[in-house]
Amino acid sequence: MGEINISRDQQNALKGIDAGELDKLIEQAIREERMGDLHRLPLTSCGSYIAAKLRYFEQALAKHRLAKAPRKRTETENTLRRAGSDLAFALAAMRRRMEAEEKEGQLFYIDDQIMPPHHFSERLSVRVSYRWRRTVDDEWKFGSITFFHDVELRPEYALPVPKRKPSEAKQEQDRQTRLYETWEHLMRGALYSVRDYFRDGGDGDKIPETFQATVDSHSRGLNNYSTQFWRQQP
Repeated sequence: MGEINISRDQQNALKGIDAGELDKLIEQAIREERMGDLHRLPLTSCGSYIAAKLRYFEQALAKHRLAKAPRKRTETENTLRRAGSDLAFALAAMRRRMEAEEKEGQLFYIDDQIMPPHHFSERLSVRVSYRWRRTVDDEWKFGSITFFHDVELRPEYALPVPKRKPSEAKQEQDRQTRLYETWEHLMRGALYSVRDYFRDGGDGDKIPETFQATVDSHSRGLNNYSTQFWRQQP
């Protein structure tokens, strides 16, 4: 799965699982204290969210199988059943998200496959490409918006002071790491902002070609509103 889009392979996996069958196999696994036919379902191909819930269920099942004392067995079974419910809920949630994306995809699509640059400077940028149309009968229009952010790298006072001054190579490595983390924040904010703009019925013709991200007045860094290009700027 990309940052905001469910991949085609994951969509096919989600469509290939019957919710009723999943419920039955979860109950069977709890009853027999083994995964059994649950492994037949392509749950691990449905994305990290469902895969994580499946791991929690497997771990809960293993603990329940090892429990011996009646009180402990009751405790582990309750945990196991919650994990089973969470797994079934995760499938339902992802199916709803997939259906919403398919519906939205008739009017807009945002390319979320954005690769980071090989080297970062304090002037960060992220280009988001998209296509959109007002109705399903219209021709697609294509566009892009590039977000910029000028990073103010400040000393990290929360970290302990090193006994020896780091080498220039180590300082540059740390600098690149901090800039990459900020770039990821900018990239995610950019994608979600464009998506939310279209979800709210925004006009693609009014999206600017470039936008300078606003910064938090206290930290001088990015916040949840930094990439909302349609907001009134101070």
